[in-house]
Amino acid sequence: MLKLHITNKNYSSWSLRPWVLMRAAEIPFTEELHPFPASGAGELFRQFAPNSKVPCLDDQGLVIWDSLAITEYLAESYPHIWPQDKTARAWARSACAEMHSGFSALRTQCGMSCGHRIAMHQVDTDLERDLTRIDELWCDGLKRFNGPYLAGAAFSAADAFFAPVALRIQTYNLPLSNAARIYQQHLLQHKAVQAWYDAALQETWREPAHEQEVLSTGKLLADLRIPFGS
Repeated sequence: MLKLHITNKNYSSWSLRPWVLMRAAEIPFTEELHPFPASGAGELFRQFAPNSKVPCLDDQGLVIWDSLAITEYLAESYPHIWPQDKTARAWARSACAEMHSGFSALRTQCGMSCGHRIAMHQVDTDLERDLTRIDELWCDGLKRFNGPYLAGAAFSAADAFFAPVALRIQTYNLPLSNAARIYQQHLLQHKAVQAWYDAALQETWREPAHEQEVLSTGKLLADLRIPFGS
């Protein structure tokens, strides 16, 4: 059976993508969760991933690393990873690639945390630019392919890649147009995304660097996770 190496669900946007995709596509797999250590994450993750990062997929000894490579590997055996329509498939691949390599202000300023609710000190020009492009991209896909998902009626890799964005928008209450907001809420309600989110709130460990990253961006409104050390 496929084994997916991931780290803390509360923090790891990269791990989320293939996990949610595989759950949504009903692909059998086991997960192996490696909590972020206080130091030496590279050495820990190097034990199973040649790039010392998560996610990493192990298919009976064949190792595939990087979320985009994992997605393409899965698509060789599970065609429903991508839309069946050629135009929608091309658009979805482009959207995933843009997410994979872009939106640096969102990544930097809005650290991933499923459980926090933060009122940001500010939304600067770079972050506003990223949010504008995300809104534009989402609305383009919804209009072209008639929704309710980005590339049509079915959940695809494009939705999995933007699931961390939907969670970040929830955490920091970031601005969106009405159409993009409806899609964001629809994505958050997907059973695979909800399963990840629910599990994240049940995690009892905390990683200081990630915690500080999130709390430095604004005022803490709520922490919905179960208490530390429970």
